[in-house]
Amino acid sequence: MFLPRRPLRHVPLRLQRPLVHASTTRRRGPIFDLQENHLKFLHASPPLISRVLHIVIGTGLLGFLMKLYKPSEANMLFDGASLALYMCGIAVYIANIVKGLRTVTVEAYGGAILPEGESLASKAMEGTEGNYIGREDTLRVLAASDTILALVLVGVLVLQAGQWYAQRKEEEEIELMDKARDEKKAKKESAGGKKKQ
Repeated sequence: MFLPRRPLRHVPLRLQRPLVHASTTRRRGPIFDLQENHLKFLHASPPLISRVLHIVIGTGLLGFLMKLYKPSEANMLFDGASLALYMCGIAVYIANIVKGLRTVTVEAYGGAILPEGESLASKAMEGTEGNYIGREDTLRVLAASDTILALVLVGVLVLQAGQWYAQRKEEEEIELMDKARDEKKAKKESAGGKKKQ
């Protein structure tokens, strides 16, 4: 049984709300405040936490380098790609996250107030002013860096799981080939033994 379709109600364009309207910018302020407080709390953690994190980073790097010492073909492919991703993650951590946490903690955002009639673009074209990144952009860059770092580390885990799976499958295939070879050898020996009798 089909229900008849009701005609869509037409709403005049002047009564429709735009997808992004001015009230969303006012609602973002408290969210950025919460994010900023969280990052300040994270940066103010005891030094032991950052030292343990750096030891874990160093251990991972040392582990990858040790696995590449006398590499097999699988090690070169999987561990080489994992090491490249790991180094990208370290670069994101040092370049964006550490500097961003320091910037947020001291609130050293670059949102300088320009005199009326001047724009940041014109200052940058003249080369008289440096690049300014405001509070919201700094927090967005930190959030994006965290996401990128998480994806890079998931990529490292996927590559390592792929290497484990490939090695396991290779061992199973070698075992099957050895078993088939032994069976053929046993058949030949049994056939040769029957001929002698």
